Amino acid sequence: MANILMVVSAADSLTMRDGTQHPTGYWAEELVVSHQTLRDAGHTVHIATPGGAKPTVDEVSLAAESAGGQDRADGFREYLAKIDGELSAPLVLADVDPAAYDAVVMPGGHGPMADLYQDADLGRILAAADGAGKVIAPFCHGPAGLLSTVDDDGKFTFAGRRLTVFTNEEELNGGTGPNTPWFVEDVLKEKGAIVENGAAWGSNVVRDRNLITGQNPQSSEDVAKEVIKALGE
Repeated sequence: MANILMVVSAADSLTMRDGTQHPTGYWAEELVVSHQTLRDAGHTVHIATPGGAKPTVDEVSLAAESAGGQDRADGFREYLAKIDGELSAPLVLADVDPAAYDAVVMPGGHGPMADLYQDADLGRILAAADGAGKVIAPFCHGPAGLLSTVDDDGKFTFAGRRLTVFTNEEELNGGTGPNTPWFVEDVLKEKGAIVENGAAWGSNVVRDRNLITGQNPQSSEDVAKEVIKALGE
C-alpha cells in the first residue's frame, strides 16, 4: 500500500477584489471524499499544512444546499469529527520529505488561492514529486497549488501539461462571483498549462502522465479513484 501526502490549505480567509475578507478554508466534500476513498483502499494518508496549522473548513461547504442534502452534510461533519485528531496536528509542510510519499493529493476550497499558490515548501515538494514521476493530484481550487512550482529561471514546472480546474464559469455562477480576486483557470493558462474543462458541476478528471486533476467538488471521488488506479500501475 502507498503513503499519500494530503496537502491542505491553512488559510481561513481570502482577500477579495474589493479588498474585503471572505471567510474560506478547505471544502468539506473534497477533503472527506478523497481522504475516505484513499483510506478505504488501504492507503496511508498524512495531512500536511503550511506551518502545521489546523486547517479550517469552509462552513458554506457544510450547508445542506452546498453538500447535496442534509444527510450528506451530516456525513461530512461526522467524518471530520472522526479524523479531528489528524486535522488538529497536521504535518508541517516545511518538514515534509517528499521521498517518503508515493503521491501528493490537494483538495480545494478557496484556501489554496490564499496560501498554497505561492508556498515555497509546497513548490519544493511538488518539484521533487514530479521529477520522480510520483502521482500529483490537485482538484477544484487545489491546482492553484501547482503555481508554487517554478524552476530556477522562474518557469512554471507544469507548463505544457494537460489539466483541469474549477472553471471561470463555475466561479462566477457558484463560487465567489465577480469579486473573485483572481481566476485560477486564467492564471494556469497564462503560465502555459493546457486546461481541459468539462461541463459545469459535473465530474471531470484529466490525467497527463503522473498529473491527475479534477474540476470541481463533484470530481472528488473520481480523482481519488484515478489516484488509486495510478498507484497500482
